[in-house]
Amino acid sequence: MESNGKNPGAPSPFGILTRVLRGRPLANREGRSREIGVAEGVPALGLDGLSSSAYGPEAALSILVAAGAAGLASLGPVMLVILALLAILFASYWQTIKAYPISGGAYTVAKENLGVNASLLASAGIMVDYVLNVAVGISAGVAALVSAVPALHPYTLPLCLGILVVLTFVNLRGTMDAGRLFALPTYLFIACFMIVIALGAYAALTSGGHPQPVAPPPAPPKAVEAVGPWLLLRAFASGCTAMTGVEAISNGVDAFRAPCVANARRTLAAIVVTLGILLGGVAYLAMSYGVMATDQTQPGYQSVLSQLVGAVAGRGIFYYVAIGSALCVLCLSASTSFVGLPRLYHVVAQDAFLPRPFAIFGRRLVSSVGIVFLALTAGLLLTVFDGITDRLIPLFAIGAFLTFTISQAGMVAHWRRELRDKRLAAERRRVWINLVINAIGASTTVTALVVIIVAKFAQGGWITIVAIPCVIVLHKAIKRYYDDIDDQLRDKEPLKFQQSKPPIVLVTVEEWNLMADKVLGLAMELSSNVTAVRLATLEGRDVKSEERKLRAQWAKNVEEPARAAHFPHPPQLAFLSAPYRRIHAPFLKLIKEIEDKNPDRTIAVLIPELVKQHWWEYLLSAQHARRLRSAVLAYGGPRVVVIAVPWYLTPPTIEDAMTEEEAAEPFRIRNVFRFRLRR
Repeated sequence: MESNGKNPGAPSPFGILTRVLRGRPLANREGRSREIGVAEGVPALGLDGLSSSAYGPEAALSILVAAGAAGLASLGPVMLVILALLAILFASYWQTIKAYPISGGAYTVAKENLGVNASLLASAGIMVDYVLNVAVGISAGVAALVSAVPALHPYTLPLCLGILVVLTFVNLRGTMDAGRLFALPTYLFIACFMIVIALGAYAALTSGGHPQPVAPPPAPPKAVEAVGPWLLLRAFASGCTAMTGVEAISNGVDAFRAPCVANARRTLAAIVVTLGILLGGVAYLAMSYGVMATDQTQPGYQSVLSQLVGAVAGRGIFYYVAIGSALCVLCLSASTSFVGLPRLYHVVAQDAFLPRPFAIFGRRLVSSVGIVFLALTAGLLLTVFDGITDRLIPLFAIGAFLTFTISQAGMVAHWRRELRDKRLAAERRRVWINLVINAIGASTTVTALVVIIVAKFAQGGWITIVAIPCVIVLHKAIKRYYDDIDDQLRDKEPLKFQQSKPPIVLVTVEEWNLMADKVLGLAMELSSNVTAVRLATLEGRDVKSEERKLRAQWAKNVEEPARAAHFPHPPQLAFLSAPYRRIHAPFLKLIKEIEDKNPDRTIAVLIPELVKQHWWEYLLSAQHARRLRSAVLAYGGPRVVVIAVPWYLTPPTIEDAMTEEEAAEPFRIRNVFRFRLRR
């Protein structure tokens, strides 16, 4: 192979930067080595749940603050109900992981047991909620940073968007890389706040429930509302944001290494137990130390976690380490969505309810399109709501609890079907136990869903309620589009081998040059009926001069060699003008005239095109060939075939299109089907 003067396969500066940011491309066979265990699973899929211990109690306190000190005393009962619901969800998803050890979670469960509409409702709910999770997690993390460094308050939104960009690039590197990279801040966060809870609980118990804070929190505001059922329901609805993320394990069971079910269950147990301790501990210490929520939009804002750490341990080095770990975990909690949602996109796209690019794995064996789409939608949300957590919280949790309910209802239908197939008493008893667990889960989550919708509707929850049906309508529209394509392309007939006439070939030329020589040579290999067409966008003396010049070149370079070679049908030359300078219009009329006169012939249109190898070449080109090709493809009709004939100023090599790994991979054809005609 001749060299073109370049080093084959040598990466460009952009390629080198891409490799540094996104890692080397992974082969399909490396998929098994990218599976994760419990150690990576907790950071990769558990950060959403663990981080909610920071904003869940604070969300509840932001409602109870209206009742002053009496509202703070009500946090305990509210959090006990939330912890009981968390335990029910844990038991329910423990069963789901075993029954459906594949990606998709509630979508797969609903599709198998409740039908397509229920599955689309589940997928729409979790898609909306996961986008919100990214926005809420990042905004809560920045809120923690602003609590420690108040001078950064004016830069809340730029900080949120910057963190979103970093998270996007990290997750484009793959689930294992994200899990390992996030492991240190995750386990540091758990350790720091377990220490805070232990120290604070010890101080509270030894002081009779009234510990002396090291750094006193702000005094609770005066009550403007009495504690009543409506206030408690609203606090419960806001506090339920602490349970989002519990379903993430069921959405990504196949991300775990074998035994995947056992590893997924262990990860779920680790996440739920840790989350339960954090939620209960934060609520207990908040009541003991008199910590209330403050207004995030105001300067001097202090998050609940910031007040607790200061009250228990003061504002020394440990404070900044703990708040720094909370900041990292809150921001990184969005990674749960980046891991789980693209996997759901992949499953839904395989069923043709999302664009097919969402089903394609990128260079690091993750859905790159899904990750980028999630980042863009979350960035839009952050921009619209200025990165303020309190403004995003009312939209949150509705989609999650809708998904919880559908998943548990689907599991009830699953176990009922299992009962019909089981004969042994022991097997039926086991199935009945599982059915009761999921039935309790469905009834409690649907009750919580109703409470959340009623409590949050006027505060912005209506946006989520409107968005979910819109997503379902979009799903169905995409499915109809793909079904229409499949219906029109479906062919049950065998290939027909029959004698056919060669095509009528049209070739576009501007002047006689090497490109015209190449495209005419190919045209004459295809057919003896070849017409070269020159399209003029203007008229006048200059255009006629160019036409006379081309006629002379044509006679010398085409007609004379054809006569010398005794070629029976030399290519013809035709001139078309475009009075309105849209060159495709007269060309399409020519195609129509040929079709009318030759109803049994295919028309092949050969368009030579100079291949651009640098971005600035596109700016210097009139793009006539590209526009003409697009027009003929769009309007030429079913009897027209368009062939682009490339011309390179610098001939490339095949290796230029490959990475180092692809170039080094041995080439093999797995299956070659041949047939022989019997004589």
